[in-house]
Amino acid sequence: VRLVESGGGLVQPGRSLRLSCAASGFTFSAYGMSWYRQAPEKERELVASISSTGGSTNYADSVKGRFTISKDNAKNTVYLQMNSLKPEDTAVYYCKTSYIGTNTYWGQGTQVTVSS
Repeated sequence: VRLVESGGGLVQPGRSLRLSCAASGFTFSAYGMSWYRQAPEKERELVASISSTGGSTNYADSVKGRFTISKDNAKNTVYLQMNSLKPEDTAVYYCKTSYIGTNTYWGQGTQVTVSS
């Protein structure tokens, strides 16, 4: 299983970014996916999750209405569209699989910095 995040960077408050997570090594369409983030000196937290088909999504209260998770099973990619970014969204963002057998798998993370 391999997950590779991309799309992070430095952005001003109020702007947007779209993160991507390219997956390989498993049947992507059969599994749900999630995005997590970890800010400095804070615990990793769940940001958003999506079902295997993309028909069901869930969001942390802190990002509801601003972030959108989506899944393209034809491209084996999960996305996180982040709008109206705030400085408190600054973190390393990780994608994660749901359980595949007895394991879950993480990407290496991509840094998002929101600053003027």
